[in-house]
Formats: sequence, C-alpha cells, structure tokens
Amino acid sequence: MSDAESEPATPDPTPLELVPRMTLQGYEPQQVEHRREWVEEKTGAHLQHVGSLSVPTEETRGNIENPIGAAQVPLGVAGPLLVKGQHADGTFYVPLATTEGALVRSYERGMVALTRSGGVETRLYVDENRISPVFFFEDVGQAWAFAQRLPECFDEVRAAAEATTRHGKLLRLEAHPLGRQVIVDFAYSTGDAQGMNMIARATDQGCQWLAANSEAQRYHIFSGMSSEKRASGQLLLGGKGKKVIAGAKLPARIIKAYLHTTPQMLHDVWQHTLLGHLQANAIGYNAHLANGLTGIFIACGQDVANVANAAVAITHFELTETGDLHASVTLPSLTVATVGGGTGQGTARECLEMLGCVGGGKSPKFAEIIAAALLGGELSMAAAIASGEFVNAHETYGRNRPESQ
Repeated sequence: MSDAESEPATPDPTPLELVPRMTLQGYEPQQVEHRREWVEEKTGAHLQHVGSLSVPTEETRGNIENPIGAAQVPLGVAGPLLVKGQHADGTFYVPLATTEGALVRSYERGMVALTRSGGVETRLYVDENRISPVFFFEDVGQAWAFAQRLPECFDEVRAAAEATTRHGKLLRLEAHPLGRQVIVDFAYSTGDAQGMNMIARATDQGCQWLAANSEAQRYHIFSGMSSEKRASGQLLLGGKGKKVIAGAKLPARIIKAYLHTTPQMLHDVWQHTLLGHLQANAIGYNAHLANGLTGIFIACGQDVANVANAAVAITHFELTETGDLHASVTLPSLTVATVGGGTGQGTARECLEMLGCVGGGKSPKFAEIIAAALLGGELSMAAAIASGEFVNAHETYGRNRPESQ
C-alpha cells in the first residue's frame, strides 16, 4: 500500500444536507410525506400537486429513489386511427401526454385522414435489443485472434448469459475490431420488456466467461456503439429495439378535404425539407417524430430517454401514378415495452389498456400502433407547412400564455 493510500482522506469542511432516505429509501406513505415536507422547508416551494398522487408509493419501489410524489402531465387522446397490421388490427384511440398546445389536434387530424383513406398498413421486421461491451488486448494480433475465435464460443457465452434471466435470449455475437480493442455486439430477444437491465446483467456474465477464456486484459460493459438513449447513424441499421414500418396511400380528395392541401404540395414539402436535413447533416429524416414518441412514452410508462434513439427514423412521401400520395415512416430502433419498468402502474397501465396492449405478447402490437400514429403526425405537420396553417394552428390551440403577453 502506498503512502497516499494509507493516509486518511481530508474531510470535506462543507456540511451536506442529504435528502432523507430513511429505511430502504423510504417508500412508505409517511416517509414520502416527511421527505416532501423536508423539501418544502429547504426550498420554500409548496408541493400540493406533487403530493396528490393516486399510485400507492410502495409500488414505486424499483422505479424511483427518494420519492416525494408525482409529476402530473395533461393527457389527451387522438383518433380514430385504423391500423391494418400483423399484430395491431382495428381502430385505436391513442393517448398522448404533453403540455404542447396543438400537438394532440395535429396528430388527430393526420389519424383521421389516414383512417378515411382506408387505414395504415404496418409490419414488424426486427424485434431485439443489444448491448456492446469492449474488450482490451495487448496488441492487434491478440485482438484479431479473439475476433476470429468468437463464433466458436457462442454456445458457452450464451449459456453464461442466459443463466441470469428467464426471458432474455442471446441471438448472436458480432465482433467489431478497432485497433487493439474489439467491440462485441450482444444481440438479444427480450420478449415484451425493454430489457436493458436484464441484458446488461446477462452480458456481464458472458463477458466474464470471455475474459476468463481469452487473452483479454479487461472489458467495459458499455462501449457506446449500441447507441442506448442517444442518436447515431448505427441506429438506422436496426437491432436497437423493434424495426417497424407504417405506410398508407392517401387519395388526393382526402388530402384536400382533411389536410387542406394536395399530394403535390406535400411531396414538395418533403423534397425541400429533405434538402435542409442534408444541409444540417441530420441522421435520418422526419418532421417531428419525437413529439408523438414523447407523448405516447409518457402516457404509457415507457423509458422516455429512449426517444433519443427511437426518433432516428425516415419519413417518406411519394407521388403515385394516379396523382395520390403514398406516405410511410420507417422506425428502425423503436424501444418499447408492455411489461416491466413503469408499464404496470397507475395511468401508464390505464393508457396501455386503452390500446389493448397490457402485459405479455403485446409489445409488437404496441409498436405497430405507435408507428401508425406517428405517420399521422408527420402528414399533419407537413400539411400545415404546405397550406400555411402552421403558425395559425399554434396560435389557436397553443395559447396558454402569461397574462403579460
């Protein structure tokens, strides 16, 4: 032990007033109330609405620490939305939690136009999640040997990983050498759960086996390549959640009646804003997918930070030979769940019930409904730009201003 390690750390003279944690983080109602009162005393805020929650505080264990109540977001509903998918087949009314005026009305307008046009066709292509640890080696030769041998180790790594979970299934390993390092993609099926905690634990066990049976000096469980909760071009290839596509053909008469424009003008908006995306070096192309994703995610108890990866997508408008419009959205990295996390509690469960998406076997259906709803939002925003109605719509529906304005 060095002198530095043997010397006691210098005490910090600054007094710290930590948030009261009490027993096991304090989820009992009295403990939550005490913590909220402590915050009110320290900050001078009055937390009446924060303390008005309907979910029993004990049920939030595992979802939050140091609870003091709940944040309440207005909830609207948009529809009808007719979906013709492999998993979602029928008419749906979609919950959106937001404080942005005009958002729900905009999505509803697009949904109605799609429904009047005969509905939205949806298909699910890929359903998996991944995590990408990085292994370190003495030199390039050792890294090369590790990458070459990796396929031979799959069965052993899978056994080690799957021993930690009943639901996660390791599908494959993919090596990505970089200098004397090797990033390894662990691709999993996670059932109806989002599953990052599940596959992180499983992957750590698999990494331990690989480290013990190779020349790897060490590893980090995250390399950054999997793009968890952040945007990257890697996401356009899929494999980070569900790849789902929604498309519909909209007759010119429906576009005129409900969107107040023409197929030609919608295509013109798509073409020229695509150029703007290229100029900005954007990843993918869309109007405002993050708006609908965030509204649905908050309403349905999803991990909202996954909007960052789920919004990396492509919206496409095409003119048909008959002068109509074909519109589609391709979502290659939609990370959603119908079990686990916040999906089983309070308003989240009720919103999933609205969609018929509670519990096991329902996440593919949920993904198809989301894709169809997002297509409605893309059409409506493009139409508002094409018709010149965008500003007026926000003035009409988004007018919750301070009195001084």
